[in-house]
Amino acid sequence: MSDFLTHECGIAMVRLLKPLDFYIEKYGTAFYGINKMYLLMEKQHNRGQDGAGFASIKLDMPPGKRYISRYRSINQQPIQDIFTKVNASISARLSEETLEKKDGNWLKNNLPYVGELYLGHLRYGTYGGNSIEACHPFLRQNNWMSRNLVLAGNFNMTNVDELFNELVRLGQHPKEKADTVTILEKIGHFLDEENEHLYKKFKKQGHPKSEISALIANDINVSRILKRSAKRWDGGYAMAGMFGHGDSFVLRDPSGIRPAFYYQDEEVVVVASERPVIQTAFNVSIDDVKEIPPGNALIIKKNGNIKFKEIRAPYEKRSCSFERIYFSRGSDADIYQERLALGKNLVPQVLKAIDSDIENTVFSFVPNTAEVAFYGLVKGIENYLDDWRKDWILKHQSDLTEESLGRIMKIRPRAEKIAWKDIKLRTFITEDSSRNDLVSHVYDVTYGTVKPTDNLVVLDDSIVRGTTLKQSILNILGRLNPKKIIVVSSAPQIRYPDCYGIDMARIGSLIAFEAAEHLHRERNTYDSVFQSVYKDAKKVVDSDAAERINHVKRIFDPFTAEEISNKITELLIPKGMDIKVEILFQKIDGLHHACPNHSGDWYFTGNYPTQGGIRVVNKAFVYYMEGNANRAY
Repeated sequence: MSDFLTHECGIAMVRLLKPLDFYIEKYGTAFYGINKMYLLMEKQHNRGQDGAGFASIKLDMPPGKRYISRYRSINQQPIQDIFTKVNASISARLSEETLEKKDGNWLKNNLPYVGELYLGHLRYGTYGGNSIEACHPFLRQNNWMSRNLVLAGNFNMTNVDELFNELVRLGQHPKEKADTVTILEKIGHFLDEENEHLYKKFKKQGHPKSEISALIANDINVSRILKRSAKRWDGGYAMAGMFGHGDSFVLRDPSGIRPAFYYQDEEVVVVASERPVIQTAFNVSIDDVKEIPPGNALIIKKNGNIKFKEIRAPYEKRSCSFERIYFSRGSDADIYQERLALGKNLVPQVLKAIDSDIENTVFSFVPNTAEVAFYGLVKGIENYLDDWRKDWILKHQSDLTEESLGRIMKIRPRAEKIAWKDIKLRTFITEDSSRNDLVSHVYDVTYGTVKPTDNLVVLDDSIVRGTTLKQSILNILGRLNPKKIIVVSSAPQIRYPDCYGIDMARIGSLIAFEAAEHLHRERNTYDSVFQSVYKDAKKVVDSDAAERINHVKRIFDPFTAEEISNKITELLIPKGMDIKVEILFQKIDGLHHACPNHSGDWYFTGNYPTQGGIRVVNKAFVYYMEGNANRAY
């Protein structure tokens, strides 16, 4: 994605199922869990670079001993900072000689972070600032062990105001109106009620107070807490939590919007946002790593019992297709094949744009996340050439010569590394002309690879706002002086904002929406259509109706995808550029063909999986019409 977006976060959880001495004997270290957490977090660093956090819980610690440890960082390299801090804390209390002489129980009682339960988080902020207070895991503390809650997640709620007001009605006074705080306090409220219920139960049975804490910890009903907490949640979420006494859970939204995978054996339970990181960190096969079912919670009791509980009745599965196109690691076996297919699906459009002149076309990609789809495009061109050669040979059997055969056999797609990203724009430059000049030099090109008679095809994984394309990429590609530049997006046109974890909340910043607005103005339909949609969208925003309609779709209804693409091209061509430019997009059918099991395509189609999402898109349009720069959720 050439446009920079902050997006979904990453989670990692490890629960050790054996005593620490087991890992010392088998793996030679009491830090097995910490080391695995480092791998899981480092291999998901693509999911969050604004900050990170790490927490651990020690089971069955005596009173007076610390059993929860947490460290969060907004350092430029937060994962490295966290584990440097963890290692330093341990090393400060332990020498190499001492380590060899001590058993797992001693290490657990005397060293920070050495425990049985670990939770990590990587943050890309889509709401709120990038302060340390915004970093997960969040901690809700209490002097009763079983009332402590540690929470981290990859989530965005569409109905934060409603959830906030519920907390107020319950008598709470939340310190901030943010989904992280409201979710933490919601779960915390019902965790408190569960503790109160069990305390009264055991007290009534005549148990002494000194024994009740252990009885509560054993009997806490995690699924009941989650069902009561999540009853009115609307959004995309994969959230992980730990209670102070040792129970833990990972809960996924009923539409399966946000990803969550797990692995378990007799030694360990592992959860992560991406499947291949578990495969690599624990050297297990793809079949061993499972997906947490939508609407379900994976619950790990303190005693090591593992179960799944349905918390919310699952909806139609609408897992995020943008995960497949861009966000997740391309090393996932299925994602790799899907991105190849996305590239191959673009071949007919590309051939039409270059008039099938493959000999005089250079193929490349930008940025690196588009590389796999680019391979798919090149493979598709090669397949086309194979078929073309067969047809040509059959047609020219009678006059075929060694020279003519050699010529057509030499035709190959010319794949080159054209664009190189050099620098990251820093926001301290505030003057527009200076900023724009710097942005134009973010990328550099490989000179001498393109001739004036060549077409230049560059594949991008998606085009959201088009800012970098207009201010940097097209200008720098133009320096190669090709005959024509064709920019191809492996994603369809992004027409609608996101509200489930990707920073695309303002509809007016989307280049596809801007293109539709220009077309309406050109055809003198702007006032009638936009005012009509505004009126109906405002009704949706102001209503509590259970069923809602995305009225913003009517903005795009009069136009074909090609008309929108042509207008996007016109809007993004830099001023003064005299090279012909064409911008192409994946078709919706092509997306569904490439990612058949991931139908969460609301960015492209406007088909939101939740009623809260439909309300947000209407609210985003209302804000746009009213000149309100705030986000719609």
